[in-house]
Amino acid sequence: MNQQTIGKYRWTICSLLFFATTVNYLDRQVLSLLQPTLAEQFGWSNTDYANIASVFQFVYAISMLFAGRIIDKLGTKWGYAWALIIWSIGAIMHAEAIRIGHATSSLFTLIGLGAVPVSIAGFMVSRAVLGFGEAGNFPAAIKATAEYFPKKERSLATGIFNSGSNVGAILAPLTVPWIATNWGWETAFIIIGAIGFLWLLFWFAFYERPEKQKRLTAEELEYINSDKVVETVPQENVKQKISWFKLLGYNQTWAFAVGKFLTDGVWWFFLFWLPAYLKAQYGMTKTEIALPLFVLYSMTMIGSIAGGWFPMYFIKKGYEAYDGRMKAMFIIALFPLVVLMAQTLGEISYWMPILLIGVGASAHQAWSANIFTTVSDMFPKKAVGSVTGIGGMAGGLGGVLVTKVGGALFDHYEKLGHIQTGYTIMFSFCAIAYLLAWFIMKALVPKYKPITDL
Repeated sequence: MNQQTIGKYRWTICSLLFFATTVNYLDRQVLSLLQPTLAEQFGWSNTDYANIASVFQFVYAISMLFAGRIIDKLGTKWGYAWALIIWSIGAIMHAEAIRIGHATSSLFTLIGLGAVPVSIAGFMVSRAVLGFGEAGNFPAAIKATAEYFPKKERSLATGIFNSGSNVGAILAPLTVPWIATNWGWETAFIIIGAIGFLWLLFWFAFYERPEKQKRLTAEELEYINSDKVVETVPQENVKQKISWFKLLGYNQTWAFAVGKFLTDGVWWFFLFWLPAYLKAQYGMTKTEIALPLFVLYSMTMIGSIAGGWFPMYFIKKGYEAYDGRMKAMFIIALFPLVVLMAQTLGEISYWMPILLIGVGASAHQAWSANIFTTVSDMFPKKAVGSVTGIGGMAGGLGGVLVTKVGGALFDHYEKLGHIQTGYTIMFSFCAIAYLLAWFIMKALVPKYKPITDL
């Protein structure tokens, strides 16, 4: 079929997924960019901020287990819409955190968490709502991609919409500090949160299931469905749900979960703590952090693109997909080691840790692009969603642990008058986490071994 006569409407859908993912990352990053301002205004310690940030990660992690099944039940159109509505409301709620705190702080005491300051309680509740909603973004986007693209184009479409996470991370430091400086931190949460509702207008205007989509040509619909005949699933297995406990009996599941647990926290750490780091060590606040973070997150786009391409070098040499991917992941895991030099070379200029951490963050994106694909390398299609959910939860819980440990370390060394030591310890973990994860994954699954008994 001639590509020019097929039509390109499916790429309109891909662009909607890209912008939703951009909004997703914009909303989650506002708090970290405003942390120096909010910590000063409300008297938060590093542990207080870690507790607030970890609520998002914990709720996000648990929600990841169920998000895919909820999206399946609601359907892509309304499932994605409700996910975005919930996380946009959660984002805007941050602007009313003090009022929310007054209304809920007593509830924390009732459920046995002790007295929680009003500001902390309000931001915790807002982060919980944000985390619950945001957990639906990737399952919904992946489902929409499966509906609108044939198999041979899905990885490309996924790579495009997933790059929205990098764009969101780039745009946030360019906009949030400026809005907060000129109009107040509450306005920053409201404006960024409201962008999601603007996206909804386009989603309802342009999205419909391909079979009902009037903008699709007959040729493009035929192209989208061109490889569905290849998907031969026994009828008795169509509605079969695979037990999570059964999946936990496979080393392949544990390899993925451990890899996510050890490395996802590194990305969360960079995302949530870098503004605080730049203030603590270099006295940078508000709009001063915009350019360094813009440069750092721009670097991560290189990792996203290169990470998806790199394994093909080994696969073309005759390696099985999984073995070639693991070989590429080992080389990728070496790059974060440069973060070990961030503190030492930081005495020269703050640009040294920014660039070195940028290399580490780029490596994470390359690693992330590959570790997700190890699941589809080894598991049948019907189990991929569940295994991905288990790994997503493990990664989220790893993020909670890293955030909590980081907050405690920074408070401890700040009292000793040397907070730099706390960041040195955390950067050291960030540097070696990928190699540690790789060796454990390799020990659990030494060679390519697909699961065939599900």
